[in-house]
Amino acid sequence: MKILLLGEYSNVHATLAKALRLRGHEVTVVSNGDFWKDYPRDIDVSRPKGAFGGVRLLTRIYALLPKLKGYDVVQLINPLFFELKAERLAPIYRYLRHHNRHVVLGGFGMDWYWVHTCTVDKPLRYSDFNIGSTVRTDPPAVREQRDWIGTAKERLNKMIAADCDAIVTGLYEYDVCYRQYFPEKTHFIPFPIEPAEEYCTTQCKRSKVTVFIGINRERSAYKGTDIMLQAALDLRSRYAHRMKLNIAESVPYEEYCRLMEGSDAILDQLYSYTPSMNPLQAMSRGIICIGGGEPENYAILNEKELHPIINVQPSYESVYHKLEQFILHPELIPSLKYQSVEYVRRHHDYLKVARSYEQLYSSL
Repeated sequence: MKILLLGEYSNVHATLAKALRLRGHEVTVVSNGDFWKDYPRDIDVSRPKGAFGGVRLLTRIYALLPKLKGYDVVQLINPLFFELKAERLAPIYRYLRHHNRHVVLGGFGMDWYWVHTCTVDKPLRYSDFNIGSTVRTDPPAVREQRDWIGTAKERLNKMIAADCDAIVTGLYEYDVCYRQYFPEKTHFIPFPIEPAEEYCTTQCKRSKVTVFIGINRERSAYKGTDIMLQAALDLRSRYAHRMKLNIAESVPYEEYCRLMEGSDAILDQLYSYTPSMNPLQAMSRGIICIGGGEPENYAILNEKELHPIINVQPSYESVYHKLEQFILHPELIPSLKYQSVEYVRRHHDYLKVARSYEQLYSSL
């Protein structure tokens, strides 16, 4: 098949493209590399800096459109698949729809169905937008609500979701939000992870437990890494002889991976039910995820044996307690590391995931 992947989130499309190519497909990735993360792509569509960056990007994309025709499948990472206003993207979507066989929408992150469902319907016990029945009022959450609800972004998302041939969700949370609106066309496929060539299933630092946390300056409060970081800093002060803390702040992907190497655990995403791309990549290397590991995560994967994630609730106290127990009981580390590697192999191996995408694409 001839496949076009538009946009990028946390290496999803770049990893999927690599696996699909190994399976004999012709794949083109067009993205901005997910901003400063700088993931691989075939055609770069980063927005130029400056006052006229949007105009320059729009001009470049219109010049590029004739090359984005004749594909069997076009998959959009998000309704905002280019760094343009929603009003500008609507005619581009219609062009892509008209000149290609099938269009698939990714339910992989921030969009109207995620924001609205978690804010209004609240099917999750907690999320980026609610804690129980209470809607989060911290500025990052409010900003996203204002950005998506009752705006051109909402209209674009609804139009694409209703018009496209299929919707793929990558995590349990996103599946819940889309499936209630589009039960027939929503398909859950786990995120793709390229297995690590080397991994560690023993405690990597014998004298101290090594914990890693990646900080995105712009999304720290929204994702709860500010709370996780504070708990880790407090524990490091208390257990300086037992714990080492490595911090990566808004660095490109290659440097992020280098800083993560040799860690025993990764702290990631306080408000998530599930591990996303970065903790999954860490788990493939034998690094234990302390974050989202709710029962629903294992249920959607039909996983009854491997439970390697140290699940935390969305509070400082929960993170502090779970991380403290991890530090005080290093004898548990080898088993959790082994389970982490096997968990990713079983559910997220990029070639296995690519086969699921093949089946979906062929069914269209």
